[in-house]
Amino acid sequence: MPRSSSANKEKRALARQKILAAALRVFAEKGYNGATITEITSRAGVSRGLASYYFPSKHLLVEELLDAYLDGVASIVDIPGGPDERLAAIIDGVLATMMSDLPVQGVILSLVVQPSTHPIFAKVEARKDKRLRLLEDSLRDLFAQRGAADPAVEEIMLRSVLEGVVFKAAVYGRQYPVEQIRGRLYDMYGLPAPRTTLSGAGPAPMGRLRAADRGF
Repeated sequence: MPRSSSANKEKRALARQKILAAALRVFAEKGYNGATITEITSRAGVSRGLASYYFPSKHLLVEELLDAYLDGVASIVDIPGGPDERLAAIIDGVLATMMSDLPVQGVILSLVVQPSTHPIFAKVEARKDKRLRLLEDSLRDLFAQRGAADPAVEEIMLRSVLEGVVFKAAVYGRQYPVEQIRGRLYDMYGLPAPRTTLSGAGPAPMGRLRAADRGF
């Protein structure tokens, strides 16, 4: 019995996700330049022909990954509530995502800054300019409501701080004091101290960061 169009569509979507997930793993291990389509298709468990049909080059794989990343960044505008509630939710959302998908976050950041892939990021960013402007305007409005003297600077500062936190956590993994940093961010923005931890457990003791264990 032939598959329905919806079943075929679901199968194609699953194949694409397998390829993208495998690409993230291989990029994490070998970097963009060291990764090959052959290894990515092997990890994904799909044929080279199928992978090439969806993604004829590594360039297009990176473009798709960065496209999804920017969609996630831009979704911040959808958070409801007053300015303080929204700011707290943005901080918690970024930190919670970081803790659940740290290897992915680290790979994406490396793709953003690598000389070989930064031009791809610039291309994707330009394509999503309209949605990113909505994000920027939403954050600037949030800081304007909080009485900031320069909401544009505050928007850039918040995103810079959060991206810096993600970068450091990607380097140091479970050693990184997420809960203490979360509390410091709340304090920096004059927000009420969080009543619970993101993990449900108490903060780990503060140590000295050394690049030994990268996992959460």
